[in-house]
Amino acid sequence: ASDKVGHSDLVVVEHPFSVQKLSPRKVYFLNTGKLTKSSLLTRGHDSGDVEPAFEQLNAAMSPDGQAFTVWQTIANTIDDQDLTLYLILDEAHRGMGTRQSADKPTIVKRLINGHAGVPPMPVVWGISATVQRFDDAMAAAEVSSKRTSLPKVVVDSVRVQESGLLKDDIVLDIPAEAGRFDTVLLTRATRKIVESTKAWSDYAAEQNGADPVVPLMILQSPNTPDPELLARALDTIYREWPDLRDDPVAHVLGEHTTQQWGRFQVPYISPERVQDARHIRVLVAKDAISTGWDCPRAEVLISFRPARDATHITQLLGRMIRTPLARRIPGNEILNSVACILPFFDRQTATNVVRVLSGTLEGLPDQPGRRVLIDPQSMFANPAISASVWDSLESMPSESLPRRGAKPVKRLMALAHALAADGIRPDAGKHARDELHAVLDGCTARHKEAIGKAVAEVWAVRGESVTGRMGEDVATYGTFAETADDRTIQDVFRAAGRTFTADLAGTYADHLAGPDDPTATDDGLRDAYVQVAALAMVPAVREELDQEADKLAAKWLDEYRVPIKGLVDERQATYNDIRAMSTEPQRLAITRPKNVIVETKMLDADGGEVPVQVRSGHLLASGSGTYPIGSLNEWEIEVLDKEVGRPGAVAWYRNPARSSQDSIGVAYQDGEGTWRSMRPDFVFFTEGSEGVEVSIVDPHSHHLSDAIPKLRGLARYAERYDGEVHRIEAVSKIGDTLRVLDMTSAAVRLAVGQAEDAKAVYTTHGADYH
Repeated sequence: ASDKVGHSDLVVVEHPFSVQKLSPRKVYFLNTGKLTKSSLLTRGHDSGDVEPAFEQLNAAMSPDGQAFTVWQTIANTIDDQDLTLYLILDEAHRGMGTRQSADKPTIVKRLINGHAGVPPMPVVWGISATVQRFDDAMAAAEVSSKRTSLPKVVVDSVRVQESGLLKDDIVLDIPAEAGRFDTVLLTRATRKIVESTKAWSDYAAEQNGADPVVPLMILQSPNTPDPELLARALDTIYREWPDLRDDPVAHVLGEHTTQQWGRFQVPYISPERVQDARHIRVLVAKDAISTGWDCPRAEVLISFRPARDATHITQLLGRMIRTPLARRIPGNEILNSVACILPFFDRQTATNVVRVLSGTLEGLPDQPGRRVLIDPQSMFANPAISASVWDSLESMPSESLPRRGAKPVKRLMALAHALAADGIRPDAGKHARDELHAVLDGCTARHKEAIGKAVAEVWAVRGESVTGRMGEDVATYGTFAETADDRTIQDVFRAAGRTFTADLAGTYADHLAGPDDPTATDDGLRDAYVQVAALAMVPAVREELDQEADKLAAKWLDEYRVPIKGLVDERQATYNDIRAMSTEPQRLAITRPKNVIVETKMLDADGGEVPVQVRSGHLLASGSGTYPIGSLNEWEIEVLDKEVGRPGAVAWYRNPARSSQDSIGVAYQDGEGTWRSMRPDFVFFTEGSEGVEVSIVDPHSHHLSDAIPKLRGLARYAERYDGEVHRIEAVSKIGDTLRVLDMTSAAVRLAVGQAEDAKAVYTTHGADYH
């Protein structure tokens, strides 16, 4: 992901690999499985576990041409005082030896603690969704007293959800009655992968012929594969999927040889090759594929595991939730979901899988907003909804989450690059730099005195000398000043690049130095470096530059809103990221939703299935024009019925509760000042005298800890977009009465801003909800 590490600096350690030391400025990838005693990389290394029967036996076992084992290479690198070796442990909760005895440490522990002449790793970073085991192991490490433990860097789960890197929905299909239905459900799984293939192909065509995702079906076998079961399964898949090409099936079982299952010969493929081997459409696996597994195109899992193997299923599912394009597909829940078919599960056991997937699982980060659905149905655009309603939804304002430390100049240059790359404004980069150069020229004139002092500071290197005399406790202090040399000036110029961005600092220095002159000395460019460094040291200059960069970025985003809206989803996502590169919430566009996945049944007290209530008029609906409301509580349904029963009501929209481009987001600050995003529950559409009027109504319990921060966010949103939204109302139940706060009222917004208790503000400034 880094633009500072080239491809040639990424090295996979595999046999043959024999170097004295690792090279500086390179990243080496090493699987711990290659550090076992039988590995060719370690052959000849004496780990100290077992005394050899004959002296020098281990040395004699070194493979031909291997001057150094990988352990010797690691030891030599650590011992070199001019090198620093960092160990980065991915999935750091693994390999810590919870079952191994203390006298037989795991490979990971040997790396951390050192062993048999190999020193301990100087610096260890752990990356994990469940870091406690890693923390415990580091605390118990033999060298823990010599290590400095740094605070954990916690990735905000809200940011993970916002990123779109993980699937939003996991759909579980199970038998509705007792019996053996593996063939029936396998047929259903095959239909799902065929439908997924078509859906991705259609989406690629919509996006101007982009390379389509080629989805993969995982066929999960029990630990002891049954050849007859697998042969019958493949027969079923081929019968339901006649368009399969030759050799579309492979396996990743422990047996690394071609397997004969009935009339099928199924070759082995290493897990790390599956993602790129797009001719493979069906993959047979056993447990969680842990080594080398990286296959976001896995879309459908059918598991022949018995119900008692729920953990094995959740582990494999945990590796299937990555989105194929590393981003959410706007408005398309079908392409944002992964399907899991469980022929041998009942509803109770499947519900346990739901609980695990919805909570915290090793290797499966908790994601607020993720849904695990059993037997859902897809809802599509309601043909009864007029085009004017859809247009009104797409014109609604949504907001981005601000980012700490956002730099307006960096944001402007990223926008200029995007506009130029998309052909919307080919000269955007040059125009942006010229504008910012003009700002810095103006600052030079306006802040002449402050910049002059800063120039003097750049040229003068000041220090302090301390003089002591033998036999006396008194020390004398003095100061000195030296003229900065070229290296010092380069350092302060690089510091200016961190303030202005390296690109702007460099181009402005060239602007000051003037055109190239072969007869000129280096003095002109040196003076330019000093001037740029001085400008970066003056706070007023930085503030003015940021303000002008923000103004130009806002102007371009508004001016080119329509051409940007016409780009493919991937490019629109780029512009949304640029909009979000701000310390304040930025307006985002809403994408029209194409489909939604909703549960249509619930369990009663006896465990039986009952249909959920439905309502008509939703933007997305079933073939009968209805939308299930099983996820709503009693008073949310009361609010819904009240709103759709109002005169002129024509449609409603259940605003998605997770971050997506088809969801209206309202930014707010929590109690610690961190920006969060709330998703109001309902959007209602009413036919008024001047066309379609849009209203936001958000039922939210007043007793929850986030009630006041969310009310303040809604009030700020209402003030910012005054006139664009007909009604913006927050509703809560006080006792047995629904109370409402009208956020379009300035008096209510003022009261919300000053309130410390949500119930009190509903009581004193709210009204009964009618």
